Amino acid sequence: MTEDSGVDEELLTIGAFAARARLSAKALRLYDRLGLLAPAHVDEASGYRYYRAGQAERARLVALLRQLDMPLARIAEVVEADGAEAAGLLTAYWAGVEARVAGQRTLAEYLRGRLSGRSSEMYDRFVVETVDVPEQVVITETRHTLADELPTWIGASLGRLEAAARECGGVVAAPFVVYHSEVSMESDGPAESCVPVADAAAAREWAERRGRAWETAVRVEPARRLAFTRITKAQVAHPQILAAFEAVEEWMAREGLEAAGPCREVYFADWDAAGPGDAVCDVAFPVT
Repeated sequence: MTEDSGVDEELLTIGAFAARARLSAKALRLYDRLGLLAPAHVDEASGYRYYRAGQAERARLVALLRQLDMPLARIAEVVEADGAEAAGLLTAYWAGVEARVAGQRTLAEYLRGRLSGRSSEMYDRFVVETVDVPEQVVITETRHTLADELPTWIGASLGRLEAAARECGGVVAAPFVVYHSEVSMESDGPAESCVPVADAAAAREWAERRGRAWETAVRVEPARRLAFTRITKAQVAHPQILAAFEAVEEWMAREGLEAAGPCREVYFADWDAAGPGDAVCDVAFPVT
């Protein structure tokens, strides 16, 4: 590089740096545009990019992280973190990837069963019964949410409602979640978390104080007959829980029963204390 170039001799042209980093100039321009790896210097007149040799390690790291399909925002966090912190961020990301792949593997097996006509074999694992539930006063929280956010929201909303129930005479029956419309990766419900309480007047006062915060309300849940199957903590995960809902629907059809309201999940056990094989939830439909 000539002395009158206006660029420090320690800097490398994008072509020379690309060769050192074993990347393409196109990739380096993309990393610059995404804010992951800015050039050390950009010539104002020509627009040429120049890099320091020490930036090669970061460039390679960005390229490797992109091969893991890591979102760009997460890549930025990793490359800016110190060694131990960066390793921890990568570990957390990959644990999420493995959990997602495990869920997809289970979903694929479930779909193979449906497509091959083996659905009845899956449904045979579930015992369906009916139960009569009396009228209940419930405090509720409603949210439009997609399937990936649903478990976190259920836990948080039921926790908030159970804490509020102390002002309403206490919890008198198992909390439940009502699905007023489908919740999936394409459909956002809404879902409604419900906690039965003892004191209707106190519940109405609580709802008035809360206003529209968290979409809270108090209402009377009418007496219902539920067709339900009891499932374990492991079976609550998607897509196992889909098979449970479908098993109840198939049983209802065989028995000549019709749905009389939206489906629901009734959580009767301590979720945190339960193991994977412990029964924690009833998957249910109101029926006539």
